[in-house]
Amino acid sequence: MAHWDVLIEKLAVADSPVRLSWDELVSIVGELPASAWKHRTWWSGDRPHVNAWKAAGFTITDLRVGETVTFLRATDAHPSTYFETMCSPHSASEADLVLVTCVKSKQRVPAAAKDLYVSPLFSRQRSYAEGTGLPWFILSAEHGLVAPDEWLSPYERYLPDTPPAYRAAWGRWVTERLELLTGPLQDRVIEIHAGSAYVEALSPHLLAKGVTVRTPLEGLSMGRRLSWYTRCADGADTAESIRVATDPDRAHADTAAFVAGLLDSSQAIKPVDYLAGDPKQWKRPGLYSWWVDTSGAEDLAAGLGMPLAPGLIYAGLAGATRWPSGKRSTNTLWLRIAGMHLGGNHEFSTFRRTLGSILVHDQGSDVIDEHALTAWMTRHLSVVAIASGDPDTLGRLEDEVLAAIDPPLNLRGMALTPVRLRVKELRRGHR
Repeated sequence: MAHWDVLIEKLAVADSPVRLSWDELVSIVGELPASAWKHRTWWSGDRPHVNAWKAAGFTITDLRVGETVTFLRATDAHPSTYFETMCSPHSASEADLVLVTCVKSKQRVPAAAKDLYVSPLFSRQRSYAEGTGLPWFILSAEHGLVAPDEWLSPYERYLPDTPPAYRAAWGRWVTERLELLTGPLQDRVIEIHAGSAYVEALSPHLLAKGVTVRTPLEGLSMGRRLSWYTRCADGADTAESIRVATDPDRAHADTAAFVAGLLDSSQAIKPVDYLAGDPKQWKRPGLYSWWVDTSGAEDLAAGLGMPLAPGLIYAGLAGATRWPSGKRSTNTLWLRIAGMHLGGNHEFSTFRRTLGSILVHDQGSDVIDEHALTAWMTRHLSVVAIASGDPDTLGRLEDEVLAAIDPPLNLRGMALTPVRLRVKELRRGHR
C-alpha cells in the first residue's frame, strides 16, 4: 500500500517542479496499485492520494505512466510557467504519433477531414500537429480514426453523449485501426489532444498494446487550450509566422485564441504575483486584460455614479509594430504592466488616468494620488497577460479582440456607452 505522507513531506521542501522517475516514486511511497500503472484517471479526480498532494499545494503537470511523473507547485502554475513547462521544444519530439479531436463546427459539404472541421480549436490543433512533423490522425466520434486527407461528409455525433458500450467499442476500434495503419504500437509514444471522454475511451486499449499515452492539455479549460497552442506557435520559425499572418483562416483562429485567453478569469494573477515573477517571461509584445474584484467594482461604481460589474474592465496591447512606418516598438508586456500601469504616473497611462479620475471623484477631490492609486490597484485588480510572437499583426489583433470582448473602460475606437461617456467626462480634469 502506498504511503503518500512521505512524498508530501519531500514536496513541501523541494523546488518546483519535482520530476520523479517511476522507480524513485515507488521508492518513496511504496508499491503502487495496478490501476496506477494502467489508468491515467487514477492520477486525477476526487481521490485520497490526489487530494493529498493537492492539499500540499501541488498538481501533476506531466504524467508518463510507468516512466515519470512531474509535480508542480500550484502557485507556480500561472499561464507563463505553465505554458513553458507544457509547451517546450521537445514536448512533441518525444512522441511517435499525434491524435487530435474532432469538433462540432463543420463545413456543410463533404471535404478532406483536415478541412471539414472549422472551429478555432481544430485550426490550432491541426497547426500544432502539422508543425510536429509526426504522423497525425483525427479522432471522430462517428468514424473512429480518420486520416487528415480522408474525405468525410458532415455529421452530428458527440462521443460524451453516446452509451458506455459505444465508447468502449469505439476505443477498441480506434486502437486496432491505428495499429493496422501504422504498424505495431508496442513501446510507442502517442500524444492525444482531446477531451476526457475521448482519452478515457481510448487510453485503456492503447495501454494494453504497450503504448505510452501523453495528454499535455489534460484538465485545461478551452481558453487555456487555445492559449497553449498560441504559445506553442510563438516558437515557430519566421516563415511560418509570415504564413500565419497572411492566412485569413489562421488569423481568425489567432483572434479567437486571444479572446478566449483574455476572457479566462482563472488565469488572472494579482499584481504582487506578477511583479514577483521572472520579468524575462513578460519582456515580449502581447495583449493583456485587467480584472476588478467585487469591492473594487463597488468603488468604481460609486465614482462613476452608475453600476459597474466586477470582472473584466480593460484590455490593451504592448509592443505592436507602428504602421505605416513599420517601426518596431521596444515596449513589452513587462514595461506596460509593471512600469506604466503599476509603477507609473497617470500622465503616461490611459488606464491609470481612467481609474484615478473615477476614484478621486468619489472622494471629492480633483488630484490623483499616485501612491494611493497603485495601492488600490494592488488590492483590487488582477491581470491576464498573453505574449505574442508577431508584433506586426498585433495592432490588428487588438482591434478584433477589443471588438469581441468589449471592456467597459476602454475608450479609443469603442462604441459610446453611458459608462464610457461618464469616463470621458471625469477624465477631462486630469489631462
